[in-house]
Amino acid sequence: MADRSVPGGTGTGLDTDTGTGTDEARYLIRCAGRGDYTPGVFDRAAGSFVYSEDGRELLDFTSGQMSAILGHSHPEIVETVREQIGRLDHIYSGMLSRPVVDLARKLVESLPAPLDRTFFLSTGAESNEAAIRMAKLVTGKFEVVSFVRSWHGMTQAAAGATYVAGRAGYGPVAPGNFALPLPDRFRPDIVDADGKLDWKRQLDFGFDLIDAQSTGNLAACLIEPILSSGGVIDLPPGYLAALRDKCHERGMLLILDEAQTGLCRTGDWYAFERDGVVPDILTLSKTLGAGLPLAAVVTSAEIEQQAHDRGYLFFTTHLNDPLPAAVGNTVMDVLTRDRMDERVRVLGKLLQDGLWALAGKHSVIGDVRGRGLLVGLELVAGDDAAAADALGSAVTRRCAELGLHMNIVQLPGMGGTFRIAPPLTASESEIERGIDILDAAIGDVTA
Repeated sequence: MADRSVPGGTGTGLDTDTGTGTDEARYLIRCAGRGDYTPGVFDRAAGSFVYSEDGRELLDFTSGQMSAILGHSHPEIVETVREQIGRLDHIYSGMLSRPVVDLARKLVESLPAPLDRTFFLSTGAESNEAAIRMAKLVTGKFEVVSFVRSWHGMTQAAAGATYVAGRAGYGPVAPGNFALPLPDRFRPDIVDADGKLDWKRQLDFGFDLIDAQSTGNLAACLIEPILSSGGVIDLPPGYLAALRDKCHERGMLLILDEAQTGLCRTGDWYAFERDGVVPDILTLSKTLGAGLPLAAVVTSAEIEQQAHDRGYLFFTTHLNDPLPAAVGNTVMDVLTRDRMDERVRVLGKLLQDGLWALAGKHSVIGDVRGRGLLVGLELVAGDDAAAADALGSAVTRRCAELGLHMNIVQLPGMGGTFRIAPPLTASESEIERGIDILDAAIGDVTA
């Protein structure tokens, strides 16, 4: 066996001086683009809190990876996993199990017509990959439109539709990907006579550019109703309906990625409900498994039949696995029983009111936006985006020191935006506690 005790030995060659940030991470590949792992090792989690091996307690305002909508170690999910893993955890992907059949029914019953066909995968990138593949096969075309600050995953087609990060240095993406301008109310690029975002003119302009570049093969438009990694940008009312019309005029399918907005996060079961727009294909992930790997693609019987007739193929090792499907059933049951959409509307108002109160106190808070318990808080430092980035990083570190885990989005040219997404099960006192810690952290950093 090679000697790994000194730099230069074969193997990873990593030690605590190579920038891994913590000794615990010395054997791990850093894969988040920039920055190290959070210091320490985390040992357990319960409800709205995560705990490190050295006893630190952090109030989790990101729901894990924006996924643990029922909090950590929810007792009903724990019991479901224990029971299901001892009964049926994994079978051949061509076989059906009762958890999969039941989850398909519950999911379809929660959605408007004509969304009535689904299947289950593991991650959001997989579900977007499957949806794009379906749209290309059904339309017979290959061009895909998505927002300029989009994030849809790191697999091939999903990465091609992702513009917020990760494009440089990896060679060419699949041909036929086009970026659509983002209707950002706080930082508008096309304005009306009052200086406010003119999203209608912007949307027309965006599709003029796309039409000029298209080879006549527009297949699909893949977007989030609220761009999370793109800065928590909520589409203006009316935009989604206008976008749907643009798509259908061109024979495109509208795919909505509700990885972070689906299943009550925004105060509705699905974010698209606010606009009365039903997508041609819906993708779900993150929230569906409440922290476990579970994703879904949902479409109409008509589109499913067309895809089937053309030989649609999307087959993975963990397609329609029974264990995560059983968890998905429990998630759906808890959301329905506890009327979580109504609860989120109440907690979301409490959260946003509290953050707006902080904005009145701290001039570095430029904007508060979002819906329900998916809220963005943008820090500003005049017109200096680099200074805003540094400010956001400093506030994030101070929040962690004071017992609050926050996630900062840092995009060139827009400063730092916090993505605030507590578990839907958080208590009012926990929401208020998080706001108080953020208040103290901003005060400490800007003092």
